[in-house]
Amino acid sequence: MSKWIIASLAATIFGFTMDHIVSDRKLFGGTTPKTLSKEWQDETERMKNAWPRVAGSPVVLNPLTRQNFIVKSRDS
Repeated sequence: MSKWIIASLAATIFGFTMDHIVSDRKLFGGTTPKTLSKEWQDETERMKNAWPRVAGSPVVLNPLTRQNFIVKSRDS
């Protein structure tokens, strides 16, 4: 049993290491896309906040997905 646990931990560590080397360190060359810049992130956030919120009765904005959910009272 312990050999399976050790093997899975080793494989996970190896996978994360290879992902970091290939993706972050750009092992095969390439550049980071411009959509990962701070300016792009700020502009996207500004556009999301400017989006009109249209709904019927009172809504709660889910900050994680930016979706509107209709608030229902406990009576109904």
